[in-house]
Amino acid sequence: MQYLVSVIFDDSVLASPDEEAAIDVFNAGLVADGHWVFAGGLGGPDTATVIDNRGDEALIADGPFVETKEFLAGFWIIEAADLDVALRLATAGSKACNRKVEVRPFL
Repeated sequence: MQYLVSVIFDDSVLASPDEEAAIDVFNAGLVADGHWVFAGGLGGPDTATVIDNRGDEALIADGPFVETKEFLAGFWIIEAADLDVALRLATAGSKACNRKVEVRPFL
């Protein structure tokens, strides 16, 4: 089963060199153990554009879809046998990137 591990952060500061090195080690472990699917970092909320095309014409607005202190800073998509394995991996990912993470299964 695949899981989305969302990295949650509350500051615009990018990962430090030590955090980046720890993330690289974590990623290498995901690859080596067959859990790696895809991962990526995201631009800050100030780089977001929201599009709402539910009405008669599309509305396009700068900025995040919600105003909040915390935001999605990056993500991993992992392959794990079950939620327990996904949570174990996400716990290690949280430690590596020094940020909170959220785990959700793909439907």
